Amino acid sequence: MLAASQGNAPLISRRVCPIFSGGPMSLHDLNTFPGVTAQPDTATSNFVFNHTMLRVKDITKSLDFYTRVLGFSLLEKRDFPEAEFSLYFLALVDKARIPADATERTQWMNSIPGILELTHNHGTENDADFAYHNGNTDPRGFGHICISVPDIVAACERFEALGCDFQKRLSDGRMKSLAFIKDPDAYWVEIIQPTPL
Repeated sequence: MLAASQGNAPLISRRVCPIFSGGPMSLHDLNTFPGVTAQPDTATSNFVFNHTMLRVKDITKSLDFYTRVLGFSLLEKRDFPEAEFSLYFLALVDKARIPADATERTQWMNSIPGILELTHNHGTENDADFAYHNGNTDPRGFGHICISVPDIVAACERFEALGCDFQKRLSDGRMKSLAFIKDPDAYWVEIIQPTPL
């Protein structure tokens, strides 16, 4: 897909997404779209998109951002001292739902969607010149994660008050219904709400 960039705005496809060109596609059109399997194999019926992983430079800064700014809960930490890295698993869940028993918690965590795994390679936080590629500079690759909030205006006002770094504010560009903030490693976090603004 060809892409066009405007300043610091997120990449927007030159082939405009259907929702921005007159309305959403019908379910029939989506199921018959080239390359799409209309009826997935029944063997996949209980598959869950469980997690995505980001490598982070300074785990303390990242945990602060994801827990204090975005409201994630830390579910599990796994250390690999011989390989000098640690894994942190977070989710946007009610803390009351998190099992206290470690074995039950791991099984529960492995069964739910929307887990964010942060990988910290020990010592990167002490190297002033070290940085991960966020995927949004050349060569482009990874784009962003997305958080849905009940009130995007209120959320963005809170992010402003907290001093978050914005990639795109609601008032920027043509897409006035979404925003992008950046985490401590400059990964983009899209902010949307379920209902129209």
